[in-house]
Amino acid sequence: MPLQIIKDDITNIKADAIVNAANTDLRMGGGVCGAIFRAAGAEKLQEACNKLAPIKTGEAVITDGFNSKAKYIIHTAGPIYSEGNSQQEKQLYDCYYNSLKLAAEKDLKSIAFPLISAGIYGYPLDKALCTAIKSINDFLSSYDKGITVYMTIFDDNTFAMAKKIYKTTNCSLM
Repeated sequence: MPLQIIKDDITNIKADAIVNAANTDLRMGGGVCGAIFRAAGAEKLQEACNKLAPIKTGEAVITDGFNSKAKYIIHTAGPIYSEGNSQQEKQLYDCYYNSLKLAAEKDLKSIAFPLISAGIYGYPLDKALCTAIKSINDFLSSYDKGITVYMTIFDDNTFAMAKKIYKTTNCSLM
C-alpha cells in the first residue's frame, strides 16, 4: 500500500526521507522539528539548513539525513493556523505535495511525514489530517513509479482521530 498511517516517533521510521515540520528560517525548534534535529545531529543539520534558508510557507527543501535513520530530511514550513485565513489550506496542501515532489526527484521509494502544523502552529487536527490525506492521495494518483508514504502520528488521541477520519478513505492504519 502506498499510504500507511502509523503511530510512532518519526525519528524511529526507516524511510528514504523523513519530513521535518520546519519554520521558515529552518532553525531547530521544539516538537517534531527538535526531535529530528537531535536525531540527525543538530549542529550538522543546522549548518545544512542555514544554506537553504529562508523558505516560504508551503515550500520544501532537502538535506542529507546525517545521523538519522533516513538518507534525507525534507524540510517544509507549514502555516500557522488563523481562523478565516483562506490561504492556509493551500499552503498546508503544498507542504505535502512539494515534499513528495522532492522525494520523486530523488527517486526515493519511501517517505515519512509528521502531521504538519497541527502542533504549536495550532491547525485543527481534523482539518490537518484531511488536508494531508488529500494532498498525498492527489500526488500518488499521478505518480506512477511507486513510493510508500507513511503518515506518522505520535500520540494516542490523534491516532484515534485518524482512525475515524480515514475509515472511509483508502488509507491503512497500523
